[in-house]
Amino acid sequence: MGAVRAGDPLIEIGTCPLTLAQVVAVARRGAVVGLTGDALAAMAQARARVEEQAARSTPVYGISTGFGALATRHIDPAQRVRLQISLVRSHAATSGAEVEREVVRAMMLLRLATLATGHTGIRPRTALTLASMLNAGITPVLGEYGSLGCSGDLAPLAHCALALTGEGDVRDCSGAVLPAAAALAAAGLRPVELAAKEGLALVNGTDGMLGMLALAVEDLRLLLRTADVAAAMSVEALLGTDRAFAADLIALRPHPGQAVSAANLRALLEGSLIMESHRGPDCNRVQDAYSLRCAPQVAGAARDTLAHAVAVAERELAAAIDNPVVLPDGRVESNGNFHGAPVAYALDFLAIPVADLASMSERRTDRMLDRARSAGLPPFLAEDPGVDSGLMIAQYTQASIVAELKRLAVPASVDSLPSSGMQEDHVSLGWNAARKLRRALDGLTRVLAIEILTAARALDLRAPLRPAPATAAVVAALRHRVPPPGSDRFLAPEIEAAVRLVRKGVPLDAAEAVTGPLP
Repeated sequence: MGAVRAGDPLIEIGTCPLTLAQVVAVARRGAVVGLTGDALAAMAQARARVEEQAARSTPVYGISTGFGALATRHIDPAQRVRLQISLVRSHAATSGAEVEREVVRAMMLLRLATLATGHTGIRPRTALTLASMLNAGITPVLGEYGSLGCSGDLAPLAHCALALTGEGDVRDCSGAVLPAAAALAAAGLRPVELAAKEGLALVNGTDGMLGMLALAVEDLRLLLRTADVAAAMSVEALLGTDRAFAADLIALRPHPGQAVSAANLRALLEGSLIMESHRGPDCNRVQDAYSLRCAPQVAGAARDTLAHAVAVAERELAAAIDNPVVLPDGRVESNGNFHGAPVAYALDFLAIPVADLASMSERRTDRMLDRARSAGLPPFLAEDPGVDSGLMIAQYTQASIVAELKRLAVPASVDSLPSSGMQEDHVSLGWNAARKLRRALDGLTRVLAIEILTAARALDLRAPLRPAPATAAVVAALRHRVPPPGSDRFLAPEIEAAVRLVRKGVPLDAAEAVTGPLP
């Protein structure tokens, strides 16, 4: 992703909340941002309140005192600029693998959105410089370990604030790592010298975990529809029935997600000659295994869980999180709104259906490979079973991922660790919940890709019977990157090709070209 270009879409940041789609557009697709006039006015008004408080002899947390367990220390006015830069330098203490560029951009955007509410006391020009950094494609380099999710994502946000002052390392628009001062100069930007409260305002929020939740919502929406595509292909390949997906049966249990998933399955399986081949009175299969018959119940529950997470994310996008905050009546008050529990719980909740969707997908894959349960398919879908192993070990790969996803479904938010001399004696670990959810979504992507790979081979082996037009379109799209059934060949590249296709939404797009949009 490069710097902004003329004609790029502009996302205006004002005193109203951003949408999830706008967060993703800036974080992932490099959309341009700008601060509105009402945001600049709100920031200027709040800044005047902060400067009034700074001039008083009464201590105000974060303006004329230390931080955390050191909040009892009153700071002399001559030391308050040093107080802010010292805060940022000392808190920029992450470690580990570099956090993904899209996550850092989301975090910068969300902090900017909170600054724009006029509740933090930031100077407008500081916020304008942060917006310019985003538009120039300057992304601070930070590690994945360091946030306890309370007070917000302190350490990761401190790296972003440090870059704003011209310190630390960043990646420029080409992805090269260089000192922040050099990147700012190359973009025509001057480093910010932090004024009273600004360091605190730049680091005290849930922006990292919320940014990862916004990105996860987009990814899971794609994967849920892809899971319906994979399930339809497997039901068809295993000579299953679509009768359990009938609208009147599904309506007996009125969970909204279940109805959506079942409707998707009906649309995807419409016109299948494979299914028509075994609808006659001589068919002795009364009901399918749970991994087929209950697919809409599991995928539907995942949709409903996602809907809850979206509601939490949208409320958080409407929040102004800082400590202390500037209120409309001029008060500057400490509060606990930075605690990440609401977002952390939502992130942890999502990891559960992600693991369960993958578990059900793996069970369907295993069924297609097992001669005793596959309704006539060759063992492991091999060309010459015994000489060839077919897709035997692809299912092993699925199983290893599913085992990992079950571990990742263990909640992070119940594992509080006290810090800051017991001042911060209960934390959310929301950042940790977000990091493991990102890994879990990658795992689900891979598991679904292997199911689609397997089901496509099984559908080919059902010839001359023809699959439904929608599932046939998915097989055809896969065949542009993965060859049809044959003798054993190097399998890992085919799996990775399928993973890339799923990640880009290619199987879903192919199916929707036939069915129309799947919700």
